Amino acid sequence: MSGNGSAASAVAENSPKMRVIRVGTRKSQLARIQTDCVVSALKALHPGLRFEIIAMSTTGDKILDVALSKIGEKSLFTKELEYALDKEEVDLVVHSLKDVPTVLPPAFTIGAVCKREDPRDVVVFHPKFVGKTLETLPEKSVVGTSSLRRMAQLHRKFPHLEFKSIRGNLSTRLQKLDELQEFSAIILAAAGLQRMGWQSRVGQGALGVEVRARDQDILDLVAVLHDPETLLCCIAERAFLRQLEGGCSVPVAVHTTLKDGQLYLTGGVWSLDGSETMQDTMQTTIHVPAQHEAGPEDDPQLVGITAQNIPRVAQLAAENLGISLANLLLNRGAKSILDVARQLNDAH
Repeated sequence: MSGNGSAASAVAENSPKMRVIRVGTRKSQLARIQTDCVVSALKALHPGLRFEIIAMSTTGDKILDVALSKIGEKSLFTKELEYALDKEEVDLVVHSLKDVPTVLPPAFTIGAVCKREDPRDVVVFHPKFVGKTLETLPEKSVVGTSSLRRMAQLHRKFPHLEFKSIRGNLSTRLQKLDELQEFSAIILAAAGLQRMGWQSRVGQGALGVEVRARDQDILDLVAVLHDPETLLCCIAERAFLRQLEGGCSVPVAVHTTLKDGQLYLTGGVWSLDGSETMQDTMQTTIHVPAQHEAGPEDDPQLVGITAQNIPRVAQLAAENLGISLANLLLNRGAKSILDVARQLNDAH
């Protein structure tokens, strides 16, 4: 028996060590589920590697008593993860792409944009209002959301309701809804509820994998996760937001659909109370390549995304669509709406 043990030890010592890829993530249950999905896909594609998940808290996770739009920090949910990436404590990090600024620090890039889940928002009602709609909620009912964009859109459509910031992870927000009498309903992302397995209560939707921009080995490792259609949609959306300088502090919305080789981009801006809005739609012809179609080998990133296996011409078409729609709205006066929204948000 001891002989067999010695032989096994000798084999283990002589076997090549499996390479470990360290994956950074936020500590929330949803973030862990999303990261597990990415890691499972990478394991299937790279069976010779071992993946270690390292969870950490970000600024956005720690500051829960202030509305996101008031904190004044663009990298609320990414800064600590990027610090670990810079220090080579992790090799890649998994984000909800909506949390990633459209301009990244030079050392980082989004190396993979995964297939998008349902991008829609959903309303979850307090148990006593199940069966109601936002339209039929009583006058002055309070609806919770952490998004200025949602508040502005809902203010415009449902002026009889009141809207209030609600913070915390999905579990915390649902607990606040169910156990407190403060909210009649809350607005959440459908993708988050679906990933948590809470469909019964039903970037957004898409996951991004951030890596060091010059780490070609890890870029190659994650590039196979790119979903071409989601990637091109996200490039257009992020280009639109970047051109408008949109973020958590202004009500800006954008949505893309890709059908029969046409990429349709709808975008809009709102005043804080929803009384003013400016929206439009543009389209462009675009070729959606196969997953592993050969592309440029040395192209720089677009709106923080590197996709070396996707033809450059398709990426540029998507980016130009986003920029063009943003410029169209700016030429019509969108900047004044956004400037006033920023000023009012800062003042309150």
